[in-house]
Amino acid sequence: MDSQDAVRRVYAASYRRLVVQMLALGGDQAEAEDAVQEAFVRAIGLGRRFARLDNPEAWLRTVALNQLRNRWRHLAIVQRRGGQVPGPAMVLELGPDHVALVAALATLAPDLRTVAVLHYVADRSVLQVARELDIPEGTVKSRLSRAREQLSLLLTEVEEHEHA
Repeated sequence: MDSQDAVRRVYAASYRRLVVQMLALGGDQAEAEDAVQEAFVRAIGLGRRFARLDNPEAWLRTVALNQLRNRWRHLAIVQRRGGQVPGPAMVLELGPDHVALVAALATLAPDLRTVAVLHYVADRSVLQVARELDIPEGTVKSRLSRAREQLSLLLTEVEEHEHA
């Protein structure tokens, strides 16, 4: 059995049980699911070593629990230093156009979305985006072109739907 089969097998047998255990520990289903998912991601990263573990579910439980503990430590620090960390200066009020743009951006492949946001939202030049992402300028330009094309289609559909 290869490593992916081992992870799939343990996932099918243990995922639900691990989430219930983490939920009982932390009280938040989303955090419990995130912790267990992160444990499985790390299991995939182990490759063949995961398949050779004596008790893979126990290993996953330990990783998930450590994820929860790290989250709790982070929250404790934020609470202790809450007055020192500047919060948002204002509440963002997003109009329908902003919501449509964010929804359209979410449909783009991550590489296209990243260059589009850096260039158009963060106002970075093509050269700056290329340097930040460590990719050629031509790649940035082609991704921007594809992103514009896809966004144009999506935003036109939203506009037509709103006017109908």
